[in-house]
Parts: sequence; structure tokens; C-alpha cells
Amino acid sequence: MAQPPAAARPQPPLALPGFEHVKRSWNAAYAAYAARILPGEYYVTKSEEGVYTTLGSCISACIRDRVSGIGGMNHFMLPASGKDESTTWTASGLGAATRYGNFAMEHLINVILRNGGIRNNLEVKIFGGGRILENMTDVGNRNISFVRDYLKTESLRVVAEDVGDVFPRMVVYFPATGTVKVKRLRSLHNNVIVSQEKAYIDTVVSKPISGDIELF
Repeated sequence: MAQPPAAARPQPPLALPGFEHVKRSWNAAYAAYAARILPGEYYVTKSEEGVYTTLGSCISACIRDRVSGIGGMNHFMLPASGKDESTTWTASGLGAATRYGNFAMEHLINVILRNGGIRNNLEVKIFGGGRILENMTDVGNRNISFVRDYLKTESLRVVAEDVGDVFPRMVVYFPATGTVKVKRLRSLHNNVIVSQEKAYIDTVVSKPISGDIELF
């Protein structure tokens, strides 16, 4: 699809408070604006715009109120822990890794609810968790286990998923309709994604978790 001149494009929809800094650009393929999120970020919108990211071992939860259409996407990875894996990688565990995962999920959900979403209307789609990091335990699978356990614990309905295997993914999500486009990427993209995720891991390990979050 040919990209229209800038003058012919609509103005981007207003971002919700707190998301003004997120980069959004016109996506000619979908004739809509889309916000790009990086590891550790999330984005929520009430408008007919997309949210996209590229995932390796990380997980993205795409959550929306299926009635009002408000929703968003996050992008997170649990940091490694030296504690017993049987507890640190579940939603009921008490390790730092678990607290970080809860932090990532609850931020997204709480912002949706604060902006008019209704908990009983929420639907979830999950993506990512590929095994692309060499010389490491299968952090992708651990991320998958965590997010599934978290959603089960919180009684949130999962309507679709594309997780695991050995490839990275590009995910584009449109909360207004619930539409998701997933592209499985070839290995030539791995070096960039691996470098991005390793840098993210270093950030997660060095940055303390601050504050407690409770669901509405």
C-alpha cells in the first residue's frame, strides 16, 4: 500500500496521560497509527490505533475490555533468580522475579481499569517466550509459565496465544477490535533481538522493584 503524503494523513489520536512520550508512527499497511513499545514498557489506548513490539524470550500480554475497546500491550521478561524455581516463577511465589512479573502485568491492567475498562470484560492474548538466548536456561519457557499462572490466579480469560518455539516474533495489536497480527521472524533478526534482551536483563537485575501494586 502506497503511503499517503504527510499532509493527507489524519492527526494521531491523543495519547492517554502518561503515554505521551511513546513513539507512534503511521503504519501504511494498516492505515492507522501504531505505538512502538520496547522491553520493560507498556502502552494503553482508547483509540483506534495499534501497539507493536518485537519479542524473543520476552512475553507480551495484550489485554482489552472487549465491550469498550480500551486496552493495551506490555513487554516484559522475568529476571533470573537463584532461588527455588518451583516458587520464583509462579504468580504465587515470593521471589523478586515474581514481583517483577506482577508489577508488569498489574501496571497494564490497572491503567486499563482506571480509564474505564471493566474487569469482567477483560480478555487476554499472550505472545513470545521463544528460546533464542544461548547458554541460558529456558527463560522463555519460564516467562510463559509465569504469565499463564498469573492469568489463571487472577481468573482472567485467555482467548488466544502464540508462545514458545525457537523464533522471535513481531506482534501488532489493535485493542479497539482485538485484532492481532503476528509475524515469526527469521534467524537473521536474532542478533539484534538477543542484544536488546541481554541489555534489558542487565537493566532488570540492576533496577530495584519499588512499591506494591494491587488490582482494582
